[in-house]
Amino acid sequence: MSTETTHRLVLASASPRRLDLLRQIGVVPDAVDPADIDESPLPRELPPQHALRLAGEKAAAVAARHPGAFVLAADTVVACGRRILPKAEEEKQARACLALLSGRRHRVFGGVVLLSPAGEGEALRRSDRLVRTDVTFKSLSHEETESYIACGEWQGKAGGYAIQGRAAAHVRWIGGSYSNVVGLPLFEVAALLRGAGFPLP
Repeated sequence: MSTETTHRLVLASASPRRLDLLRQIGVVPDAVDPADIDESPLPRELPPQHALRLAGEKAAAVAARHPGAFVLAADTVVACGRRILPKAEEEKQARACLALLSGRRHRVFGGVVLLSPAGEGEALRRSDRLVRTDVTFKSLSHEETESYIACGEWQGKAGGYAIQGRAAAHVRWIGGSYSNVVGLPLFEVAALLRGAGFPLP
């Protein structure tokens, strides 16, 4: 197996935030190939299991299209208790999420899976991490909620907010990985890549 093939990295994600985060640590994927899988939670599936399962399914789906490459996949889940909050696509969803998050602590789970090329005829090697970050929002007034809805940053975001944008003004406290809340826990990703033999800058 050539060095070029061995060190080819595919990001299994459509998220521009994850691509930007990888670039932040000097890692530029050779290809970006979204998995496009069903992300619906299974019955009684808990948030951490959901995040890791989806990351694994994304990685497996994309790896089948890129033999011989490293494939990195991730999923971010915002949870209140056992409840998995949706990726808000409509204002009604975003308002419901913000109402749940207002004045309370919630958890953000990041599942990360790296599939690495093995020897000919061998199965891909899998390594993974599950990262938890705790986030506390201030109590949001009606005006603050409506102002955030109007800015549109919530669209397509897990839990209806983007911490790297205007929502940062409402975050009272964060415990754990900030980049995990944005979409990719960089310390853990770097450790996975390094442990699998992928060269880091």
